[in-house]
Amino acid sequence: MLLGLALCGLAAILPRAEAQPSSSLQVHHWWTSASERRAANVLALRLGEEGVEWKDGAIPGGAGLGAGKVLKSRVLAGDAPDATQIIGASIGEWAELGLLLEFDGVAVAGGWNNALFPTVLALVQHRKHVVAAPLGIHRINTLLYNRKLFARAKLAPPSTWHELALAAAALRAVGVAPLLQSSEPWQVATLFENLVLAEGGPDYYRELFVRQTPQAAADARLAVALERLRLMKGWMASPLDEQPWTGVVRRFARREAAMLVTGDWAKAELKELGVPLDDEFSCAPMPGTGKLHLYSVDTLSMFTQDYAHVAAQEKLARLAVTPAVQQQYNLAKGSVPVRRDADPAQMDSCARASWTAFAKGAQSQVPSLVHRMAADEESRDAIIAEVHRFFVNDAVTPGEVQRRLAAVLRSLKLQHRK
Repeated sequence: MLLGLALCGLAAILPRAEAQPSSSLQVHHWWTSASERRAANVLALRLGEEGVEWKDGAIPGGAGLGAGKVLKSRVLAGDAPDATQIIGASIGEWAELGLLLEFDGVAVAGGWNNALFPTVLALVQHRKHVVAAPLGIHRINTLLYNRKLFARAKLAPPSTWHELALAAAALRAVGVAPLLQSSEPWQVATLFENLVLAEGGPDYYRELFVRQTPQAAADARLAVALERLRLMKGWMASPLDEQPWTGVVRRFARREAAMLVTGDWAKAELKELGVPLDDEFSCAPMPGTGKLHLYSVDTLSMFTQDYAHVAAQEKLARLAVTPAVQQQYNLAKGSVPVRRDADPAQMDSCARASWTAFAKGAQSQVPSLVHRMAADEESRDAIIAEVHRFFVNDAVTPGEVQRRLAAVLRSLKLQHRK
């Protein structure tokens, strides 16, 4: 689905300023936590070394919700940023409007065809032109567990749903809350898409969230995932309110619960808090998804606007994919490099497991719905709303959610055909 009728034809009416040399780029993004700022600073420093100033345009808000709204407003006002964080399906929506700079020459000179994972290369292309620079790959099916709390309950990290349920019971028995969770919609939906993948496997996950067939909403595997979400709600430490993800990570650092299911960005934030990996905590795949990689890819796109900043924009795109920047950026961000020639020996244990799983190829890679890899914004938001409604209202039954989701998916398919 395109960004809306309001943006149609916008390329023809954007104001054209006089082209002049530029030594700065205004960069719009939603990297505002301590670890995210460190990662952004890697890019800013490297860009500065190339003679281009990074003018920061960070917009607070988890999952980029606020940043997306601000970006649309700015583009409609004729004030598009020079570079912007756009990810997943949104890249194609903006590119279809003719607003994104194509930098095929940068990709050819950098050998992107050979250097990048094929899935990443396809993601940054639109109509065979490169329109985004990939930065890093996040693993969404990450279970963080506190090693010391697990040791107290004499537990090993769970690898199946049965083991996860037993671990929750064992943790409760020694007075430890099993799980931390925010009731913020995107965070609830992140846990839920993990449960769908664990129960249904990658083929069913794609049928429901990528192809969005209404019949998939009636499948018994979706009912199981919903029932497990409600069961896990009972494992969650209080308070269960709409905390930002950084707040949840701080609570995990204080040992308020033994487990947290989230993206691997939480690992980087724990590092900023001084919580040591493989001493205080470790990572494991979400139980039931051990051989799979539920992914989200960070990317930067460049707006064409007046074409005055092309040289600087191409510098940023080139730098983003260089091996040195890839290593430094992803170490700070908690993600892993987009390059196939990255050295796993230079990664921590969590990153090494993530990169190795992704490197196995398309059969192990599953696009995250919540983090914009699997579907357009409209579909994503509609599905998240139904999952969140179920999570906060215990009177809503799994069957009711399935019926409503089937209706939503039918409606979306009709709209997409128009």
